[in-house]
Amino acid sequence: MANTPPASRKPAAGHVTEAALPARVRDAIRTQQESSEVLIGWIQLAIVVTFSVLYFLSPKPHGDSVMVSPEPWFLGAYIGFTVVRLGLAYRRLLPAWLLHLSVVIDMALLLVLIWSFHLKYEQPASFYLKVPTLLYVFIFISLRALRFDTRYVLSAGLAAAAGWLLMVAYAVHIEPDDPMITRDYVQYMTSNSVLLGAEFDKVISILMVTLVLALAIARARDLLVRAVADHSAAVELSRFVPDRVAEQVRSSDAPVRAGQGEVGEATILFTDIEGFTTLSERLAPEQLINVLNEYFAVVSEPIVRHGGVINQFQGDAILATFNMPESLENHAGEAVQAACDMQRALRRHRFGSEGMELRSRIGINTGRVVGGLVGTGDRLGFTVHGDEVNLAARLEQLNKEHGTRILVSRRTADLAGRERFAFAPIGSTAVRGRQASVEIYSLQVEDQDEPGS
Repeated sequence: MANTPPASRKPAAGHVTEAALPARVRDAIRTQQESSEVLIGWIQLAIVVTFSVLYFLSPKPHGDSVMVSPEPWFLGAYIGFTVVRLGLAYRRLLPAWLLHLSVVIDMALLLVLIWSFHLKYEQPASFYLKVPTLLYVFIFISLRALRFDTRYVLSAGLAAAAGWLLMVAYAVHIEPDDPMITRDYVQYMTSNSVLLGAEFDKVISILMVTLVLALAIARARDLLVRAVADHSAAVELSRFVPDRVAEQVRSSDAPVRAGQGEVGEATILFTDIEGFTTLSERLAPEQLINVLNEYFAVVSEPIVRHGGVINQFQGDAILATFNMPESLENHAGEAVQAACDMQRALRRHRFGSEGMELRSRIGINTGRVVGGLVGTGDRLGFTVHGDEVNLAARLEQLNKEHGTRILVSRRTADLAGRERFAFAPIGSTAVRGRQASVEIYSLQVEDQDEPGS
């Protein structure tokens, strides 16, 4: 309950706000963003390294000139900064303020690199305003979109726009006697003259690209929050329904509703704890729930391992199905083997701080059942219904009368294989709720594992 948002912050119907999400969902979003920062770092490093390779492969001006170009220093500093930030990204050590600062430093290093071009080629400062390297500014702004956070896109765009205005101002004022400003477009294109309108167009383009990206990311961010919330809910809810049912819900073209299901043959396993009433009276509620959870973990493992699907936990009882809703070859044999493994596991295990021994009774029956979604329009659950399900529950109860642990119906024994399991016939027995008697078999479980199990 600690993570439940206040009522005033509850999202409107159909809308999910990030602040209203549970902490685990916000953590999932943050993890995605941190992974994106690693990806951004690698892409940026690849860009800078590529730029450096192109620089060193390109022809150098002035032949044997001994002029020291500043570009290698800036490129080296840029690579070093990118590597350091990538390392911090891997360690998840990039707080918001450092990310904003690194975005500004990224843009500053790129613009300083562009600024240095007029020194390299010994041209007026206005020379660098025309280099195509300006296009890298747009690449670096778009890289910030990978984090799905408008703040860093805006930081990159505003830093680029402000930086370019400073570079224009520097080019115009570095030589007060010759500002090199022109209104002639042809002269601007064929000389080192500065056309202020063209430079403002670049700034406007930077800002417009930034704004469009920010709006797109804001919309995508909302979808991301919804998707993460839905996925997290689906993962959690999949623990309450069988995987096959969860997959049907995910892939269904129409909304799921009560009554949807299928009819087919399945093997039903019903089990509960012997003497549970006495156990409940003896233990405190907290101890009881801990023992129950420990017991369920022990007996559920063989069921799942042998292909069974647990449909319900009812107090101390478990209702499991084999061959519904998930298809399973030799479902009767797998159910019987699961029952044997459950009994062996209970013999080995001691429960709770007192080291209690728990025993279970198991009833297994095979027949045609209907499995599907039941409930109301806003609350559904998957279960199986039919007389064959009731018979499995009755067989579990008959263990008390016959002093047995596992009772199965004749249909189950026939399908499971008399040669595989040592079934002992008990005979025809009247079962409450049925007019005709039922032929049942008991199964004595040896301590050793079943061959081939």
